Amino acid sequence: QIPLFSSFSIDHLNLPQIGELVAGSLLTQHWGPDLAYPVNRRFVDDFKKRYGRTPSFYAAQAYDSALLMRTAIETTRGDLSDHDALRTALARASFDSVRGPFHLGTNHFPVQNFYLYDVVKAGDTYDVRQLEKVYSDHADPYAVNCAMVR
Repeated sequence: QIPLFSSFSIDHLNLPQIGELVAGSLLTQHWGPDLAYPVNRRFVDDFKKRYGRTPSFYAAQAYDSALLMRTAIETTRGDLSDHDALRTALARASFDSVRGPFHLGTNHFPVQNFYLYDVVKAGDTYDVRQLEKVYSDHADPYAVNCAMVR
C-alpha cells in the first residue's frame, strides 16, 4: 500500500468514478466546495441547483476568471482597445473570489491560499473535506524572476 498524495488530479468530476480507489487520499488545492466564504457558498449552492452535482475546481476557476474579466471590463468602461489599461485593470482587479483572498502577482499568476483535503465517503458518494490551510497568500516561486511590470 502506497499512500496517494495529489494536487489537481482528484476532483468532483472524477470522484464518482474513482472515489473508492482514492478514499483516504490527501490532496492540496486552492479551492474546495467547503470554503466558508459567502461568495463560495452561493456559487456552490447555485451550481448544485443548476447542474445537480458539486462543482469541480475547474468550475471555480472559470467562475473567478469571469469575475476577473468583468471587473477589468468595468474598470476600462468596456474599452478593450487600450491594452495597457486592460492589463493594469486585470492586475489591480478586486473582487470576491470563491477561493478567498486572491490577487495576481507580478507575473500575473494568482497569489492565493492552498488547503489540505482528504477524500471521504459521504453517504453513497465521495467528497473532499478540508483539513487545514497549508499556505496563505502563496505566490509562484518564480515570480521574482519575472520581468513583467504591474
